[in-house]
Amino acid sequence: MAIEKIDGTMLSQMVLSGAHHLSNNAKKIDALNVFPVPDGDTGTNMNLSITSGANEVKKQETNHASDIANAFAKGLLMGARGNSGVILSQIFRGFAKGMETKETLSVKDLAKAFDGGVATAYKAVMKPVEGTILTVAKDSGKKAMDIADQYTDIIEFMEEVLKEAKASLKRTPDLLPVLKEVGVVDSGGQGLVTIYEGFLASLKGEELPEDDASNVNMDEMVNAEHHKVTQDFMDTSEIIYGYCTEFMVKFEDDKLKQNPFNEDDFRNELSELGDSLLVVSDDEIVKVHVHSETPGTCMNLGQRYGSLINMKIENMREQHTAIVGDKKKEKPKEKIEFAIVTVAMGSGLKTLFESLGVAVVIEGGQTMNPSTQDINEAINQTNAKNVIVLPNNKNILMAAEQAAEIADVNVRVVPTKTIPQGISAVLSFHPEVDIDENKAVMEEASLQVKTGQITYAVRDTKIDGLTIEKGSFMGLNEGKIVNTNKDQLESAKSLIEKLVTEEDELLTILYGEDVDEAEVEKLTAFIEDTYDLEVEIHDGKQPIYSYIFSVE
Repeated sequence: MAIEKIDGTMLSQMVLSGAHHLSNNAKKIDALNVFPVPDGDTGTNMNLSITSGANEVKKQETNHASDIANAFAKGLLMGARGNSGVILSQIFRGFAKGMETKETLSVKDLAKAFDGGVATAYKAVMKPVEGTILTVAKDSGKKAMDIADQYTDIIEFMEEVLKEAKASLKRTPDLLPVLKEVGVVDSGGQGLVTIYEGFLASLKGEELPEDDASNVNMDEMVNAEHHKVTQDFMDTSEIIYGYCTEFMVKFEDDKLKQNPFNEDDFRNELSELGDSLLVVSDDEIVKVHVHSETPGTCMNLGQRYGSLINMKIENMREQHTAIVGDKKKEKPKEKIEFAIVTVAMGSGLKTLFESLGVAVVIEGGQTMNPSTQDINEAINQTNAKNVIVLPNNKNILMAAEQAAEIADVNVRVVPTKTIPQGISAVLSFHPEVDIDENKAVMEEASLQVKTGQITYAVRDTKIDGLTIEKGSFMGLNEGKIVNTNKDQLESAKSLIEKLVTEEDELLTILYGEDVDEAEVEKLTAFIEDTYDLEVEIHDGKQPIYSYIFSVE
């Protein structure tokens, strides 16, 4: 049966189907990550982002197509995480603009919407890279415009658009050499194809596979500050589960032998102990967020599989009482002149940044990119007239820039890509000069520092002439893998040899949560015996990276 027009209800169903299908394939998309470091989170970021958009669509009670598209775009924008999520939000922001104020959509209207998505997304990216999600959007958008006069049936039209999207995805390794080297297609492009598959399935009335463990509800992906805001609208007695409980479990082989881990079973057990549940796992860890009356019981369940890390429990009833109790009596606080917001993962890094004068440290990094909304809330939390944001990760930069655009105060983003760059930028901040001069000075300072990182491989691979085995350690020099070794200390020594030159004067060591002090002492002794450098050491307690080195 041909479909020549779609209304708001049908568009809603397409969106939800696309989000559902992406959710079911998020882990597969994560696995397409080019580098074998434990940060392959494209699928996760796109899933969290589109789920935020889908949740906004669910709230709508309209049958107006453009209203649905605008709601979807708004939800995506606020929930966008990582570069892939931000680009996705821009694609559908342009998609919504492209259909103007249409109540129903024809083939030509849809083609114009797809084309609008491409234009907006390319405009949002400073240096577009071909062979990515942008290319897949562009090629399928061009196809949509090329065939718009040939079809009236939206199903047939969407079949052709999807066919071209898949063909474009297949061509991505030819456009981006690193994809061909590793033998994968672009993960973001795969995510967009997956969404389009969901769109077509909805139009055809086809059933998609049931949700799997990668399905995450964005409404549950909230931090403590968000809890405080939402509680403003409820009475303390309405809080059924009073403790916001967050923890991670690092898997241990001996415990897994006795208690094999199954994410679905673990989620089901925890669901009986509370609500607002989020369980996300990979080969190394499982992260849990749950509101419960018995946080200890939740953690005990997790301890069956390994050791507890990054634990946090907050009493939401006390928070609510403190926030709401005297709210009417509160006088607005006078805004301060300047504040800095930065992103970091690890309690030691958080403390370090705070000691340098940073107002708000957002918990996040490679495996947990904060959303546009998270960054916007942090900006508001500073109560400052002028706010400087340091993302400290290239995958957070676009979300930070979006947050700056929608902020109600004067915001500048210094495009720091690493923790050492962020620290260097903070140290160069001068409160006596204006925000633009500070941005320029801080950006220049961030470029004067070199960054090295030690992490581990999550799979076997060959890249840049290196054969890397799963579980081995890798040294990254400015993000490029330069060595691999089964011994963490030897990998660190080798990396330092490549980082340090005769002109360098200071080497700062930020060691992670799994590094013992004895190893740090051995590494420090090696540096002091080999180089004429001042050495600073900080316990960053960061996950993922056992060492972060700053050289200047």
